[in-house]
Amino acid sequence: MEDALTRAVIRLRAAGCVFAEEEAAILREAAPTEAVLDDLVERRAAGEPLEQVVGHADFCGLRVHLRPGVFVPRVRSALLVRLAVEAAKPGAVLVDLCCGSGALGLAARRSVDVTLHGADLDPVAVDCARDNYRRHGLDPGDVHRGDLYTALPGALRGTVDVLIANVPYVATRHIPFLPAEARDHEPREALDGGADGLDLFRRVAAGAPDWLAPGGLLLSEITEAQEETAVRIVTGNGLTATVLQDDDLDARAIVTRRTHP
Repeated sequence: MEDALTRAVIRLRAAGCVFAEEEAAILREAAPTEAVLDDLVERRAAGEPLEQVVGHADFCGLRVHLRPGVFVPRVRSALLVRLAVEAAKPGAVLVDLCCGSGALGLAARRSVDVTLHGADLDPVAVDCARDNYRRHGLDPGDVHRGDLYTALPGALRGTVDVLIANVPYVATRHIPFLPAEARDHEPREALDGGADGLDLFRRVAAGAPDWLAPGGLLLSEITEAQEETAVRIVTGNGLTATVLQDDDLDARAIVTRRTHP
């Protein structure tokens, strides 16, 4: 396949892929034949995310399978996973809201034995997450479809120790400036957070007091520009808020706690 690999590198360079050699090697590994490799290269050159082309993403040491059109887990979301692992004790209830492929919850569970539930509105994402739960020995029935908290079993109300809610937080006006692979190949609903990027976060924060256990945490990503507003939203719902950042990951998270019984 050496000639095919050389062609792949040239094609990817021409398409503007900065890491053409590395991506070509990944595509070759995923392709059983030269014809399949050529097809994968064309998909990538057309702007489809590499992870969707090869059908998986490596996230926090975990291989997560993907389907076309499902949100690709970002490296920066490792901050939410780390915070969840630090907060969760064995046996804790962890909910991965807006779970997409299920990557964040599964990555946290890899480090601490929690009772895990996922939820998403997108049926393709739900099917993808169920596949990943099954691959990792979990009950796919613990991935629920619905709009935020309406997806969750009522028995979880007031029992959630850690709630990861990696909700869409890109402001609508910024969507046209996203990289094409996100803008054109991931669901807009997984990206668009409304006028200031915090529409979904407002809804999650408003419902959190009913679903979190006493002392439970809500973890979400935000941008620096959203920090002040996000803290006001949280405190307005009777919760406490701390904002943490990780410069290496270029990530910022708001850590929200239910402090009252």
